[in-house]
Amino acid sequence: MKNGVESDLSRIFNPSYKSAMVEECMKISESFLGKEEQREVRHRWDLITDLFYGSFHGYQACNTEYHDFNHTCDVFCATVRMYDGAYSQGFILDNDLLLDTFTASMLHDAGYIQEVEDTKGTGAKHTKTHVTRSIAFTKKNQNVFHLSPTNSTRIGRIISGTDLAIPFNTIPFESDHERWAAELLASADLVGQMADRTYLEKLLFLYYEFREAGFPGYDTEFDILRKTLGFYESTKIRLFDTLGNATRFAQDHFASRYGINKNLYLESIQRQIDYLQGIIEDSTANFRKKLKRLDLENVSKTHQHLETHA
Repeated sequence: MKNGVESDLSRIFNPSYKSAMVEECMKISESFLGKEEQREVRHRWDLITDLFYGSFHGYQACNTEYHDFNHTCDVFCATVRMYDGAYSQGFILDNDLLLDTFTASMLHDAGYIQEVEDTKGTGAKHTKTHVTRSIAFTKKNQNVFHLSPTNSTRIGRIISGTDLAIPFNTIPFESDHERWAAELLASADLVGQMADRTYLEKLLFLYYEFREAGFPGYDTEFDILRKTLGFYESTKIRLFDTLGNATRFAQDHFASRYGINKNLYLESIQRQIDYLQGIIEDSTANFRKKLKRLDLENVSKTHQHLETHA
């Protein structure tokens, strides 16, 4: 790829390169904005970083291991990349709405963060309500993020598009452009997490989040691997139908900016799913032995210890 960015998927979607990828996408986002809006993107990113790392007044550090800061980085980057591709094809948002869209990508999972007085369990217990909590966080802290009431409300509507429990067509967007912005973010939320090269390993973290949140049907760690195949099928319908195939603009981004006419997000996801299918079909070895990008044995022991002593 141009500009020294390697073409292999391991770097683009590797958490080890996250800070470099975020900075690259930050610069891309700034290329669409004026000076004042550029400063706001940086200001708001600094605030969301503080929130996840425990330096935001009134809140603890993030303690959910699937919906973590890396995930927010992934979603921000995917949002920027898809908009970049859309822009190259003549799909353009005005600066105010675009800044709100980038801000929504940063704030969409703020609802997982616990207030300092919330000392029971982890933020995973808020899984079912995390979207409404994210919207409430945005409204409560609108002055800190330099948001007007109108902008914070619009950001809330854009964030609501990431809620899988809400029929997307029932969200009262105020314009077609606002709906399209929400389609970008909701698509980025899905492809950002599933393209991560440690996605399959991190499913174990999601299992423990679901357990704490009280989702039924997740009795063993292997259950979430099996159910991910079904989730992938429903995700394809959501991406390509419900969300207007906004993910297609990722291919335009990679083609116009780096000369690679491929949708690297979808390619990475398909590789993950193909590998997962092989794991599920092979009963000759424990699935953890085939997921080597994280220390899953230690993860299991740690969470079992926490549950035993809860």
